Amino acid sequence: MLRILRVAVPVPVQRTFDYLLPDNAEDLTAEPGVRVKVPFGRHHKVAYLLETSDTTDVPLTGLKPATAILDARPLLSKADLELLRWLSRYYHHPIGEVINTAFPSLLRRGGCAVLQREKTLLLTDTGHLAAADQFQRAPRQAWLLAMLRRQSQGLSVAALATLEWNWRPVVTSLHKKGLIRIVEQAMGQVGEKAAPHQPEIQLNAAQMSAVASVSAAFGAYRAFLLEGVTGSGKTEVYTRLVQTVLDRGEQAIVLLPEISLMRQLEARFRERFAVSVAVFHSGLSDAERCRAWLRMQCGEASVLLGTRSAVFTPMRKPGLIILDEEHDVAFKQQEGFRFSARDVAVIRAQRLHIPVLLGSATPSLESYYNAARLRYQPLFLPDRAGHARPPVFRLLDVRNQPLDEGLSAGLLAMTAQTLARGEQVLLFLNRRGFAPILICHACGWVAQCRRCDANLVVHAGDRRLRCHHCDYEQALPVHCALCQAENLYQLGLGTERVQQAVSRLFPEARLARVDRDSTRRKGSLEDALGRTHAGTVDILLGTQMLTKGHHFPHVTLVGILDVDAALYSVDYRAHERMAQQIIQVAGRAGREDKPGTVVLQTRHPDHPLLRLLLEKGYPSFAKAALAERKTANLPPYSYQALLRAEAGMQEAPKRFLQRTKTLIQGLPRRHIDVLGPVPAPMARQAGRYHYQLLLQCNHRAHLHVLLGRLLAQFSTLKEIRRVRWSVDVDPVDLY
Repeated sequence: MLRILRVAVPVPVQRTFDYLLPDNAEDLTAEPGVRVKVPFGRHHKVAYLLETSDTTDVPLTGLKPATAILDARPLLSKADLELLRWLSRYYHHPIGEVINTAFPSLLRRGGCAVLQREKTLLLTDTGHLAAADQFQRAPRQAWLLAMLRRQSQGLSVAALATLEWNWRPVVTSLHKKGLIRIVEQAMGQVGEKAAPHQPEIQLNAAQMSAVASVSAAFGAYRAFLLEGVTGSGKTEVYTRLVQTVLDRGEQAIVLLPEISLMRQLEARFRERFAVSVAVFHSGLSDAERCRAWLRMQCGEASVLLGTRSAVFTPMRKPGLIILDEEHDVAFKQQEGFRFSARDVAVIRAQRLHIPVLLGSATPSLESYYNAARLRYQPLFLPDRAGHARPPVFRLLDVRNQPLDEGLSAGLLAMTAQTLARGEQVLLFLNRRGFAPILICHACGWVAQCRRCDANLVVHAGDRRLRCHHCDYEQALPVHCALCQAENLYQLGLGTERVQQAVSRLFPEARLARVDRDSTRRKGSLEDALGRTHAGTVDILLGTQMLTKGHHFPHVTLVGILDVDAALYSVDYRAHERMAQQIIQVAGRAGREDKPGTVVLQTRHPDHPLLRLLLEKGYPSFAKAALAERKTANLPPYSYQALLRAEAGMQEAPKRFLQRTKTLIQGLPRRHIDVLGPVPAPMARQAGRYHYQLLLQCNHRAHLHVLLGRLLAQFSTLKEIRRVRWSVDVDPVDLY
């Protein structure tokens, strides 16, 4: 009987492809979810089997045999495949590229999907307690035991093989004495640990209620929104829930928006759980990510910590998905397959019949809206854990006040007082570099990027001008490029400039700067955060990298140098993000017994939304912001899709979107607004011109029907060959 393989090939085409079974493979059984190597054009590609069939719409003479079936068993379950098919339809993205996103890069390239194993030595409980004087006449046994005590993850046999002496009799002797055990585990896997012995943290009533509510939902789908003020102990709630999942013999995925938050939570989980914890993020090697993915897929790992794309990692025994800082825009993929990890986590939990927990001190307005409509069950942690008190907010009106590199006299005085008490200060400015503008005082010339509609940023330490959008850079000029004058002024503030000022004003203070420039070297971020925790940093200066999740117990003063830029932005989401940023960075102050103070420098101290946020808190701000969105009929009260187009010639993307708009006008559309085409907020970026067309509708289904019909007709547009285009469903910004 003829067998047809229907596969998804990772190419930008909205269709599947049919192939014959590989030659000499008549008895081969291929199940959906395996990888298939297929000839495609002049090359071979790794594709993904969706189904087998006995029929095809393609003439048999036109079908090619697949080159090989790469897996003996499916790597994705039926539920995961159905989820990816649904996401392909929802985001209107080619199914092959959607499935490709769910795999680590090594497996995308056809790498082996079998965990490589190695023998590892681990101490037994008896070995941990063995006294050193027992081995006075066996120094090599004593050396190996000491080494294993230092290597909590165990010692591989491959590592022992590098020793220049015969270690095998030593291992045999220790094994016979019951001091060590030998296990086989995946290469690179952190070894098992004995169950932790430290006492658990006592939960308060709100934490216990949150844990009980989610625990009661295990075994069925339910979405929870955990809103907890900064320092309220959300992580302890996550930890207790993960322990419950482990007790049930199930697996959990915990998602974080940034790698910088991973180390802290990873260390906490490794201390608390007797199982090994897998980690998946872009800072790891391809092999490390592949091992973590496979260990979750086969059930060897019980907990996965990961960033955005880890949401697709298969689970053998799914139990719970947690997404921390759910409001963070980093959970939205901005290139290629433009998915939202938060929304995927909710849909995946629904299809797996497991609970999902979204946590944040500043939930997104969409999540507030879903909680109000009872799609999410709201949970609250209204108080800081332990004896910590919420910080006190102070607005500093800096109008007509002298500023020393953006620092007001009031903030400088409070900084000096805080340092005198032996406490730490955090200064927040969400702009890296030295100065955002280099201008000629003689003729007004401004240094601009040759490839973007953006100014070049001064980086004084390297004496360079850099574009923060396309990474173009050049030497810092001495003369004006227009009039050759030497009167070049550096206007505005960046973290590098503030660092110089703080070093000058507080020469005895130990200063650490945390931004993308200062943390490029591997380990530099961890070093700065570690020194801050150890108390060897007096003033911590940085960008949004410092705003989320970090616990700085000795920081009692937070200074926010500039909140005004977001107050008058053209982006309707700017106020929401400003409020989230203020509350998040404020949450770094006063997290222990000492009270915290948050100082906001502003030229608009009477702005109503700013006042509402500081006087009534984030929930009241969110309620008012939602009311504004409803009046303006903006998301979450409507649904959007953004069509983007770019090209090297300015008119090409505009003409393409104009023709797209004409197509839309010829299609049945029910109450769908079509706005544009217009240039993107940054019309020229990296030498290419960007335009966009916004579709908005009060009914999600109507919008998706139109998108499906529209994209089916794109092949008729000759202009499509001159542009790169994309569709972004539920966009989070217009750039």
